[in-house]
This record gives sequence, C-alpha cells and structure tokens, in this order.
Amino acid sequence: MALLPQADIPELPIDGPIPGQSLTAPLGDRPWQNPAQYGSAEEALEYYIPRIMESDFTDQLLDVIEMGIPLTTIANSLQLASVMEGKHSIDVGILIMPVIIELLELIATNAKVDYNKGTELKDTGEISEVKMSKIISRMKAEDDEEMEMPVKDSEQQDEEMEEEMPTGLMARRK
Repeated sequence: MALLPQADIPELPIDGPIPGQSLTAPLGDRPWQNPAQYGSAEEALEYYIPRIMESDFTDQLLDVIEMGIPLTTIANSLQLASVMEGKHSIDVGILIMPVIIELLELIATNAKVDYNKGTELKDTGEISEVKMSKIISRMKAEDDEEMEMPVKDSEQQDEEMEEEMPTGLMARRK
C-alpha cells in the first residue's frame, strides 16, 4: 500500500469547536459566567485608559482610524472583548463606551488624523452603488416575470375562475 506524500493530504478543519459544545461546558467555566474582575465603571476605566494610551496600542489604533473605521465600532470591539474575557460586565461596558469614544477621539485629534466618530447621520441624498445594483436586479427580475406570463383573454380568465371554485364540506353550492 503506497502512502501519499504529506503535501497531497488536504488539511481538515478539525480543530474547531463541535456544534453545541458551548452548551456542554460546566457552569462557571467561561470567563463571562463568573463575577467580573472590575465591578464599576471607574474600575474599568482605570483598566482601559493606561492600555489605550500605550504607544504600541496607539500606533495600531491610528492605523485603524486612518482606514475609516468609526470610533464607535473600535470602542465597542474593545469593550466587548473585555466582557468576553471577564474583565467587566456588559452593563459596565455600555456605561464606559462614551468615555472610550472620547479618548479615541482625543488620540486621533492629537495625532492630527481625520476620523469618523460613527455617530453622525450622513444623508447625502445619493443612493449607494450596492443599493442601486439591488434595485436594478430586482427591476430586471420583475420585467422577466412579466415577459414570461402569457396574456389571457377574458374568456380564459372566466373559465379559470369557475375551475377554482371552492369544494369541500363548507363550500357553497350553486
């Protein structure tokens, strides 16, 4: 029996979790199932501010801001990751979001980087290309359906109506 060389064997994604595996873990085994490390908004901010102000983090943060990612999205990602790590509760995360957004805004302003805060509603009156393509494809599909449907004269429609009369126990008789 000949063995295949290692390069020809496809990699199978068997390292992933089994469906339903999260429902089988013992209660309290996950970080978010235990009491939070920081119970108040003040304690959580004492955790966040030094981490966000580190130069390595700030450099990466400015790169992300320059890509146009809204500050609200960045702040939400930061607090959600900490909730999953058990640092603080979801409630505390919601309470500290405005402070984190303003801290990110301060960092971007000091670095003279244009940023998208993510709270402004932009109504330019223009339709995006994605929406326009969806509208066009929907209109084409409707036109195709209309072209496929044969036109029926009134006699054919009357015959079909008569054929579709309800039948059964509760149907009215003529």
